[in-house]
Amino acid sequence: MHQVYKLLLLMMSVAVISACSPKIQPPYAAANKVYHTQTDSLVEVISREQPAMLVDSAGGAIPSEWVGTVNFNLRKPNYVIIHYTAQDSVKQTLNTFTLVKPQVSAHYVVSKDGKVYHMLNDYLRAWHAGISKWGSISDMNSCSIGIEIDNNGHEPFNDVQVKSLLALLAQLKKAYNIPQANFIGHQDIAPSRKPDPGPLFPWKLLAQKGFGFWREELLELPPDNFDYATALRLMGYDTSNLPAAIVAFKRHFVQTDETPVMTGLDLNILYNVYRKY
Repeated sequence: MHQVYKLLLLMMSVAVISACSPKIQPPYAAANKVYHTQTDSLVEVISREQPAMLVDSAGGAIPSEWVGTVNFNLRKPNYVIIHYTAQDSVKQTLNTFTLVKPQVSAHYVVSKDGKVYHMLNDYLRAWHAGISKWGSISDMNSCSIGIEIDNNGHEPFNDVQVKSLLALLAQLKKAYNIPQANFIGHQDIAPSRKPDPGPLFPWKLLAQKGFGFWREELLELPPDNFDYATALRLMGYDTSNLPAAIVAFKRHFVQTDETPVMTGLDLNILYNVYRKY
């Protein structure tokens, strides 16, 4: 009986200590709570069934009524924009994307060890592209998925993270039927502002897997009247700052030279690539 009493006292002590001990929150618990709060508010917005409240020029009410259509779905992403983080660790990037002040985010972050962090539902609009343009699209955030690669911008992309990236791209391409041409870099859509993912990024390998395009091994010479500025524009580049567009193109498709001048080789490469778009 004495042993049972001692056991009960021990169990009560453990219970008291456990109750008084501070609860350890999992990493990013606060950010996840904010995410859920904000997505709940978005759900509330799209659940509203309100007729249009309109008035005419004389201030009179215009009759209106809500009638729900049966033909609709979510807007789907049609582009994938690849970035490098330009930071020292994936932990630093996750911290940046879970703070309000920086006002930046991405759908996915791929770490050096290959782990993929999914940070935003694919159908929601991340803040990753900033002021950007591709073809006639001037709001790339609204039609794209942003992927950040853990890389400071001065180092090779390692095989493990590239393997994870390829798996992620394959999933996204299949899920949203994203065209091969629509896998591009931040440098491509914001040539005056951004250099990422830079000339060290393995665009050739991605193109071989069906994500973006690459030049052929044998380059056909362009015609004498070949207009490289028009070719860049037809691909999608914003040529309002032509030197910046040239640099962005060369970071993506040449990768051995970043000068804002088109050499004979650059013209051959451009002529070969732009016809794929």
